Amino acid sequence: MEAMVRKYQQKFRKVKEEMSKWEELQSQLLSQFTGASAIIQRLQVIQDSKNYGALECVEGIKDAVLVKQMESLQTILLSMNKTLDGFHHILLSLEKIFRDSRQLVKGGSAIPTGKQLQQRVGVKPSLADCLDGLRILYGMHYSEYHLKLSVVSALAAVALKTSAGDHLGAFQQLLVDQPNIPPEEVQTIYDIILADEIC
Repeated sequence: MEAMVRKYQQKFRKVKEEMSKWEELQSQLLSQFTGASAIIQRLQVIQDSKNYGALECVEGIKDAVLVKQMESLQTILLSMNKTLDGFHHILLSLEKIFRDSRQLVKGGSAIPTGKQLQQRVGVKPSLADCLDGLRILYGMHYSEYHLKLSVVSALAAVALKTSAGDHLGAFQQLLVDQPNIPPEEVQTIYDIILADEIC
C-alpha cells in the first residue's frame, strides 16, 4: 500500500509542474486580455468623427485607424486562442493523470478494499486522499478552462458593441479571480498528499 501511495505522490509532483505552467499561461492571458480591452475601449472613440479634430479633413483617416485597431485586436484574439490551447493541453495532461490514477488502483494485483483505501501509514495520505485530491484538482481546472474559453469567446462577441466597456471589467475579474480554483484549497490538497515529503 505504501508503494502505491508513493506512486500517487509522483503523480502529484507532475500535477504541481503542470500548475506552474498554468500560472505562466494565466499571466499571459491576463496581459493579452488587458491589451484587447484597451483596443475595444478605443474603438468607440475612434468611430466618432468629432474626436479627430483637425485630422478629420484627412480623407479616410477614420477608416484607416479603425482598420489598424481591428487588425491589432484580431492579432491579440488569435494569441489568446493559442494561450487557451496551452490551458487545454494542461487540462488533457491532468485528465490523463487522474485516469491513470484510477487505473493504478483497479489494475493492481490485489484490488484494495474500501477500508484499505482509507488506511494511512504514519503521515502518508490514504489512497482515497490521493484519488480525491486528483479528482478535485482535475475538476477545478476543467471548470476554469471552460470559463476562460467562454470569456474569450464573449470578448470577441462584444468587441463592436457600444456596451462593450460595461462587460470588460466583469470579464477581467473572472479571469483574475480564477473563481473555480481556490488557491488555499489547492495548497491544502498538496499539503495532505505530500505531507511526508515536507516533514
